[in-house]
Amino acid sequence: MRLVVVTGGTRGIGAAVARRFTDLGDRVVVLGRADCDITDEAAVAEVFDRLGEVDVLVNNAGVSSSAPLAKTSLADWHTQFDVNATGAFLCTRAVLPGMLARDHGRIVTVASTAGRTGQRYTAAYSASKHAAVGLTRAVAAEVTGTGVTANAVCPTFVRTDMTTATINRVAETTGRSTEDSERVIARMSPLGRLLEPDEVAFAVVFLAAREAAAVNGQTIVLDGGGVQA
Repeated sequence: MRLVVVTGGTRGIGAAVARRFTDLGDRVVVLGRADCDITDEAAVAEVFDRLGEVDVLVNNAGVSSSAPLAKTSLADWHTQFDVNATGAFLCTRAVLPGMLARDHGRIVTVASTAGRTGQRYTAAYSASKHAAVGLTRAVAAEVTGTGVTANAVCPTFVRTDMTTATINRVAETTGRSTEDSERVIARMSPLGRLLEPDEVAFAVVFLAAREAAAVNGQTIVLDGGGVQA
């Protein structure tokens, strides 16, 4: 039985990921905000020391907001980098030595298509997700030739509370209904619809599979074909 840790696992994508691993018979530990502040170095070290040998880490915790660059505050910039990038760094750093010592482990980071492209009004979010993808690739380079892999998934808009907030902002700004605003968001990818959390969870579980040992340093884009490798 593997020990799987999912950050930001209490709802949305994280909850779907946790369910998938549980269904596979893994022991799953979900870390929500109440369990661990992943931006706090000491808190992360304490939690992972207590957990012991982690076989799979899913860096899923994330935050987002949108604003033109000129209206993006430094506080908002730091918040998104702290959670989306630094949190993934701290958790990855906590589990990597043990994985390398055992010559086995899977690290999967939930990034975003915003981590592969630039989008208007998302400077802080896009930059932090690019950082998360860069972290994944750097870690993958370090573990090349071992039994450890590091990969990322980059979904388009997913039906989560975060996307609902985005849809509501579009509705408030444009005067459209929430239904029309969702259609506007959905048309931003060739998929033409929102992803469901379980679709992202499927990709995460695939990358964490024992059979995926040859997949390392990759970003799987889930948007219907808009972002090409």
